[in-house]
Amino acid sequence: MAADIEQELIEKVRTLPLEKQKKVLSYAEELRQQNGGEGSPVEDLTIWEMVKDVILEVPAEAWEELPKDGSRNVDHYLYGAPKREP
Repeated sequence: MAADIEQELIEKVRTLPLEKQKKVLSYAEELRQQNGGEGSPVEDLTIWEMVKDVILEVPAEAWEELPKDGSRNVDHYLYGAPKREP
C-alpha cells in the first residue's frame, strides 16, 4: 500500500514543471521536519503513542488548572450550559 502511494506520488511529480517540483520538495521537507525528521515517521507510531507524546509536552501546572468535573460538565465548559451536579 505505502509503495503504491510512493510510486503514484513519484509519477505525478515527474510530470510537473521544475519549479513546481521544487515546491513539492520543499513541502515534503516541511512535513518530514514536523514528523521529527528522519528515523521517526508518524506511521510507525500508534495513536496512543502519539497521544502520550502530546500529553508529555503539557506542563504539570496546566493539568492542575483543568476542571476536575470536565467530562461530566463538558457542555458547560464548551458551550456555557448549566453545570450538572455530581
